[in-house]
Amino acid sequence: MKSSVSRALVAASVTVALGLTAACGSDDGKKPSEPAKSAQDPKPSATKPAVLSAADLEKAVLAKGDLKGYKVEKLSAADMPAQTVAAEPATCQPLADMFMFATDPASKARVGRTVTGPDELDGTITTLALLAHEQDDAEKVMDGLRTATQKCKAYEHVGSKYRDVAPLTAPKVGDEAVSYKVVGFIEGQKTPMSFTVVRTGSTLAAFYSINLLKPKEFGVSEKIVNAQIAKVEKL
Repeated sequence: MKSSVSRALVAASVTVALGLTAACGSDDGKKPSEPAKSAQDPKPSATKPAVLSAADLEKAVLAKGDLKGYKVEKLSAADMPAQTVAAEPATCQPLADMFMFATDPASKARVGRTVTGPDELDGTITTLALLAHEQDDAEKVMDGLRTATQKCKAYEHVGSKYRDVAPLTAPKVGDEAVSYKVVGFIEGQKTPMSFTVVRTGSTLAAFYSINLLKPKEFGVSEKIVNAQIAKVEKL
């Protein structure tokens, strides 16, 4: 029974976090293309890290065994649609984009995982993604998210309504971080969803958490965030 509950929760989480974007269309299943490299390209300086490739991100993302007792499952490209759809009002667009792990400026490569804890009946599911950017673009994304959490209070996106947007205390990791909550309506029930996005150099680590059994008990686990950022910083 426990395993079936766990599978159902994972499936439901992916449906909630990503399936609502079905109206947007889906990727063709291919991994995002990597920027072309040239022998004449200057070497990146210490103050401007190189953009990570899709292969780099695969090495850096959390995997089985990184967190004892936690289950880590891969998100396919189809589960992370690259298209963005306009949100209403436009001030909330960065938040709507991040719901799909999409950004403007767009990332050069992305990988995603779903993480569930040791207690299969907990109900908390965390979905995370690593996004490779030019550093200037990564900083712009963070600025956009931070501004949106201050100015956006409610929005509509892909036929769904989101309310009670509010900033949360961000963890002190990476070069900068932003956290916020959004309340969505899932099967008629108000369901708080929490997000944390951390920039480490030119790479963004984005985390989304929801508790389907106890909606009021939400929040991105610092243990998961710390483990993921530590692995990124080892590259």
